[in-house]
Amino acid sequence: MVLTAARLAPTAANYQPFQVYVLSTAGRELELRRVYDREWFVQAPLVIAICTLPSRAWVRRDGKNYGDVDATIAMDHLILAAANLGLGTCWVAAFDPAAARRVLGVREGEEPLAFTPIGYPADTPGPKLRKPLAELVRYIR
Repeated sequence: MVLTAARLAPTAANYQPFQVYVLSTAGRELELRRVYDREWFVQAPLVIAICTLPSRAWVRRDGKNYGDVDATIAMDHLILAAANLGLGTCWVAAFDPAAARRVLGVREGEEPLAFTPIGYPADTPGPKLRKPLAELVRYIR
């Protein structure tokens, strides 16, 4: 279900320039801690990574490559689908890119973009602080 949500996510020109990796944490805790050194990162049964494939992405006329945008949308859809199933996730971007490449064994041209542990949460998260809409939205007449 969560992987299908990533697959169905909209991407520029429907190119889908990303690769999703699903890693079991059991027995790989030390290796995964090199990617992101937090105990909670390896407590879930799975860690999911998404890599962007810039050479396969749609590019706007001014040269803007949409690979990162498309992979981000796919990961966001995956995380929203997980939340809908009662699963816990946490967007992780502060990882070690070199360690991520080694652990994932990425192919030439793949760029790790984000990770998330995924599993049933051990506790109930508190409310998230969010800016009011008035700070985030501008209406243009």
